[in-house]
Amino acid sequence: MPKERLSQDAARLKTLAEVNEALAGASSLRAALQRVLQLLDRRDSVVCSSITLLNPDTNLLHVEASEGLTPDGQSARYKIGEGVTGRVVESSKPVIVPRASKEPMFLNRARRKNLERKDISFICVPIRTLKDPVGAISIDLPFETGRDYQGYVRFLAVAASMIAQAIRVNHLVDAERKRLADENVHLRGELQQRYDFANIVGTSRPMREVYAQVSQVAGANTTVLVRGESGTGKELIAHAIHYNSKRAKKPFVKVSCAALPDSLIESELFGYEKGAFTGAQSRKKGRFELAEGGTLFLDEIGDLNPSTQIKLLRVLQEREFERLGGTQPVKVDVRLIAATNADVEGAMAAGTFREDLHYRLNVFAIFVPPLRERKTDVLLLADHFLERYAIDHGNSVKRISTPAIDMLMSYHWPGNVRELENAIERAVLVCDGSVIHSHDLPPSLQTGEASGTVMSQSLGDAVEAYEKDLIADALKSTRGNRVRAATLLQSTERIISYKVKKYGIDCSRYRD
Repeated sequence: MPKERLSQDAARLKTLAEVNEALAGASSLRAALQRVLQLLDRRDSVVCSSITLLNPDTNLLHVEASEGLTPDGQSARYKIGEGVTGRVVESSKPVIVPRASKEPMFLNRARRKNLERKDISFICVPIRTLKDPVGAISIDLPFETGRDYQGYVRFLAVAASMIAQAIRVNHLVDAERKRLADENVHLRGELQQRYDFANIVGTSRPMREVYAQVSQVAGANTTVLVRGESGTGKELIAHAIHYNSKRAKKPFVKVSCAALPDSLIESELFGYEKGAFTGAQSRKKGRFELAEGGTLFLDEIGDLNPSTQIKLLRVLQEREFERLGGTQPVKVDVRLIAATNADVEGAMAAGTFREDLHYRLNVFAIFVPPLRERKTDVLLLADHFLERYAIDHGNSVKRISTPAIDMLMSYHWPGNVRELENAIERAVLVCDGSVIHSHDLPPSLQTGEASGTVMSQSLGDAVEAYEKDLIADALKSTRGNRVRAATLLQSTERIISYKVKKYGIDCSRYRD
């Protein structure tokens, strides 16, 4: 093989390697294709070149990248089968026009800048992905007698194959990006619906006051302090404020101050610079930066250590902070919602919580009442959790018996809504029918201190209690109709009437 041919092949291999590198490293597909044309133009005396792609929506060919074309040429559009380029895409076969001036199909719609060069050779190679044509790559070369057109077509075919793979990957990435964007919109919509304060369960007077406060403060950027015992739903209120605010489309970031040790809380909140401490191999953004434009929820703020309290105070005052190990201030636009079940006033008196920080946090305080102060919501919450966990666990439980309801209503709920939720989930799991009875509830609800029930009873008393439970449940199902209740229990009206009188069951209670 002649040395000249070997040198040419080596040069083409080098160009192909550079094309591959350009396609792999560019920030966008258009930039990658533009770089490919520049590489092809550099090694040959190219008059002009272009990469034409098919738009699946319009079914028209358009110039995606070009070298040597006028603005009019760059905006040219072709139908499939129109002109040489259109025929190449339609047939998926390369076309060589040795002398374009002699070819009537050569439209010259691209309006080349170098029009004075009439004798040009036009080479067009299809770009295919999985055998489907997606475009073509076109090269104009000065006409030369004896040029190795077939060798040049093979060279362009390899480059076109690389471009096809890049286009396919780009389409996959775009499809995945669109899927993730759609999923993100869907999930945000679900979150907003889930945490709409109108969907928070409870109609008692204390909860209506909470709803009114959430409505008042949600649309503002005011700092909110949510107070209440553990298990009352403070995080739910924080979510409701965020997802009903102007920041709903931005992040909601939660930090549990009690769950993080003092040595980590500062770096978690404010981030750190590379080399700030042993193991800090790169810069890390803190929760404040992650919540940019959105809401940062600091749960159990009363457990924050004094040094972090100082930095938090600065953020609230100046809207800026410094990362751990950094010297440059970082500006943030974050709404802060804090929550605590601690005695903040007592902590301030003891000197463990800064008064100035408390005043900054306590701009708008919302007190979430304990469950014992909203007893009228117990049944609504119980039914809500029953429906949720029956679906989650694939259970057929439909309702709660009257004696079980009485037990729920008489309990003092030291664990608040969280304890009620756990009690109902347990009852759904242990229930062997469609109705939750009192014996399905946790033992803590069945103690004398908790519900007023007798701590121990004889077998006869236990049987009678269970029998009374079944009869009351049947009467509830039949709206107090003893005949239908007897049918449900496979008994007679006479026996049921006797038992009703014996146990002092009021049938009128179930008729409404």
